[in-house]
Amino acid sequence: MVSKNRYKRTFPVSWDQLHRDSKALAWRLIDKGQSWDKIIAIVRGGLVPAAIIARELDIHYVDTVCVSSYTLKEQGELKIIKSIEGIDGGNALIIDDLVDTGKTAKIVRQMLPDAHFATVYAKPDGKPYVDTYITEVSQDTWILFPWDSEIQFVEPLIQRMP
Repeated sequence: MVSKNRYKRTFPVSWDQLHRDSKALAWRLIDKGQSWDKIIAIVRGGLVPAAIIARELDIHYVDTVCVSSYTLKEQGELKIIKSIEGIDGGNALIIDDLVDTGKTAKIVRQMLPDAHFATVYAKPDGKPYVDTYITEVSQDTWILFPWDSEIQFVEPLIQRMP
């Protein structure tokens, strides 16, 4: 199990930023010059980016693969809850919010080796498993997605005494 102590930074992502970054991923995919006819979203994090990319690329076939590995900030054993079968990966996009260690990506790549794998965010350990991403963050950064947070006051990083 990966300890939550490995995270030294937090990168909060708002709904607006996630939408902009997902749309930027769609633009980058368009620039590839390939036409895809299906999206496979990695559940749960890939659902929102997949919906945005499906709209932008006018893709109407969206399916899911369900792999569980995180409980809060701890990564445990991978569990395939729903596999993807009978799909030719040649014209498929695999979409996820983030590639972290690459463990989930590696399993899904084995299911669809010919698919194009795209994530909104990528960490160094996971980058080799994806074809396209928008933003790289350090391995020790916890990305705080909008579905995992709410707005509240936060103390400044440095506090000077009066």
